[in-house]
Amino acid sequence: MIYSHLTITHRIKIETYLDLGLKPCQIASKLGVHKSTISRELRRCQNGYSADLAQEQYDNRAKQKGRKSCLTPKLKKEIEDGLKSSWSPEQIWGRYQLEQKPMVAFKTIYNWLYAGLLDLDLSALRRKEIRNRKTLGHWELDTVVSSRGKSKGCSATFLERKTRFYLAFKIPDRTAKSMFSAIEQLCKLFPKETLKTFTSDRGKEFACYPLVENLGISFFFADPYSSWQRGSNENANGLQREYFPKKTDLAAISDEDLNKTLYDINHRPRKCLAYRTAYEALVDEFE
Repeated sequence: MIYSHLTITHRIKIETYLDLGLKPCQIASKLGVHKSTISRELRRCQNGYSADLAQEQYDNRAKQKGRKSCLTPKLKKEIEDGLKSSWSPEQIWGRYQLEQKPMVAFKTIYNWLYAGLLDLDLSALRRKEIRNRKTLGHWELDTVVSSRGKSKGCSATFLERKTRFYLAFKIPDRTAKSMFSAIEQLCKLFPKETLKTFTSDRGKEFACYPLVENLGISFFFADPYSSWQRGSNENANGLQREYFPKKTDLAAISDEDLNKTLYDINHRPRKCLAYRTAYEALVDEFE
């Protein structure tokens, strides 16, 4: 076996073989490459492998090769100081613009965070206020997908951390465009002051985060393999699965059935809410 750079053809085959249930070592054998080449490729796509996304990441890395980094020690400290003060990357950028000081684009700050170039865990961006559930308006986001081979239909799910109020919207696929359309629906239902922060995993559908921050909502990302950082939403998604098991084609369920499911979930007594329902807890916040 040889070490090799993968092409888009390789990546399409990798995605197909994964769908067929092959293990990384079997895929490496079929492609005639070293197993570490496949393992490294899969590690770069932590939220499910996509040939198109993997190729896009490869192309972006190729563009960056040889380009001198502008992350100087001074800039690194300034950004880290801002992040440790619970400023989002966009808030850091915006403040420097206001003071007419040089600062890289906030997307660059996110990229440096993902690459581990800044000494701060992504989860640390969430303020204590968000974690302790004492204020209304901090939401966990996720996507519930149809079974493989059924359809691309999904539900975009939203859970308000303090009240555990849970919402889901049908979306046609797991793209950033579809997710943002669901976020826009949520924004139409709730006043701006109840939409303070969003926290999600780093799925490709959440690449819409710059558009969300343009709405005045701070966006945070959980660490990889740390679903406990969005535990309430994960639990609520499990409740949704009681009504729509994993083999369900989510594109085929009716709006009426989805709304009834949400009604049932939000009207269950919760021990964590002193046996109030999520609906009652939400109503209490507005009274």
